[in-house]
Amino acid sequence: MGNENKFVYPATGLRGAAANALVNCRPLLRTRRALLSRLPFLELASDVVNVVYCTWVVDVANVAHLVPPGVALSQREGKALFTILTYAHRHFGPRIAGPLRRLFPSPLQSNWRLYVDTFPGGTGSSSSSTVLFVKNVFDHPLYAIGTRLFSDALPSHLAQRFEHTVSEGRFHTILSGGGGSAPDFRCDTVSAIERALPTSLKPFFDSWRSAVTFLCLQHGAIAYVEDGARLAHARIDLPIDIDTVQALEPVGSLVGGDFLERIGAVDQPFCFVVPKVAFRVLSERLI
Repeated sequence: MGNENKFVYPATGLRGAAANALVNCRPLLRTRRALLSRLPFLELASDVVNVVYCTWVVDVANVAHLVPPGVALSQREGKALFTILTYAHRHFGPRIAGPLRRLFPSPLQSNWRLYVDTFPGGTGSSSSSTVLFVKNVFDHPLYAIGTRLFSDALPSHLAQRFEHTVSEGRFHTILSGGGGSAPDFRCDTVSAIERALPTSLKPFFDSWRSAVTFLCLQHGAIAYVEDGARLAHARIDLPIDIDTVQALEPVGSLVGGDFLERIGAVDQPFCFVVPKVAFRVLSERLI
């Protein structure tokens, strides 16, 4: 696998150089793993809102370089599903903080992922509800750098520009990496009248609802840990009520950037929005 996820701060100068040196310091990461592996996992919680899903059908060959050894993607006829979901946190912090969690910031986050069939150490049920994190983007340095330092399951980047807004039923998303390592993406969507399943997704699903159920109800995530050539596995709790999910349709021109062009995610995506959900990170381990 190539080094697709090396962290580069989106600004030059002393601050950028210091952030890059800190995040990419392998001895520091190994020390952190040794220390935290002996401590109970600190569960994280957030009340997330406006979770916009954009999903493409891509050739497996185009994403093969992103898949760690031993991991098999969920696929049909040489095709796989790739999703970008973007959302706003509401006070993302330790669950143990209770009411004091309201003191924590509310970052924007965009998670880019593929869907897993099997992975080393996974059981049948856990593998079928697991995603492979490919990219993860924050708008807040504390979370982009913090997740790099304290987690192996979130290959995070810091966007130079990040917008995720909703106004009168129109969702507007922009990610720009600038001079950093965050990928570029722009998409505008509006509420759709019909819950229609695109033709490209029919080999995978028999209905709009079954597609949304599969794409939403994932309870685990893996990511490749490059400096250790291992997988990190995180368990998450995302109790989405499928009845609340709303269909969306893209409007205007989609701007995908170099990364999406390389993997072939260039057509109009299948979109929907989850208005709100209580999110928790339950555990993380190396396998």
